[in-house]
Amino acid sequence: MTFKIHERDLRGRTKTGWLDSYHTFSFGDFRDPERMGFRSLRVINEDFVIPGAGFPTHPHSDMEIITVILKGELAHKDSTGTGAVIKPGEIQKMSAGSGITHSEFNPSNDNPVHLLQIWIRPDTRGIAPGYEQITVNAKNAADGWVLVGDRKGNDTVVSIHQDVKLFTANVKAGEKISYEFAKDRYGFLQIARGEITLGSETIRQGDGVEISFEGKIEITAKADSELLLFDLG
Repeated sequence: MTFKIHERDLRGRTKTGWLDSYHTFSFGDFRDPERMGFRSLRVINEDFVIPGAGFPTHPHSDMEIITVILKGELAHKDSTGTGAVIKPGEIQKMSAGSGITHSEFNPSNDNPVHLLQIWIRPDTRGIAPGYEQITVNAKNAADGWVLVGDRKGNDTVVSIHQDVKLFTANVKAGEKISYEFAKDRYGFLQIARGEITLGSETIRQGDGVEISFEGKIEITAKADSELLLFDLG
């Protein structure tokens, strides 16, 4: 087994008057040659946005951008004409493709929003921009994991233009969950909330783990935990 832990306390940080953002991988002014992404996974930012504030309209291109809300709500508008509010239990995916502009802001006057923003490099450049939003359905869980993103997509799975499968899991304290990687596959495990053990390691909220081996991982939750798992080509 080969694990590489991206410790939460070694993440980059951007803090302004309205945003507190932690960067698992190099982002913005944070540059670390040991944290340049993993396979096609390029960005995992944990963001806290104060009430009534947010990201003004800005451009993206040739990136698959996934948003997971952990607490609060986030309002989205983009140049395709899409306007939506994302809530906990939902997954948003925006394909920037040949070019898109969008804004994201906290529509609440009282409550902050806590979210993860994920960027994945697509395997094809210049595709048409697009937007998808789903509700995570725990009834679709297999061995505790709910598939929420893959290449094909459907009504309960966002499409990702890359050889990636994205799973979520909510695991109660004391419960165990496992996942087996096929040959020539890689993994990245992000702890959105809670605390787990993976092998002999304790992994906490904000930590990420690169997984580079063929075989099964065994996870035990030390506290109620929310996990994101990327199965990467």
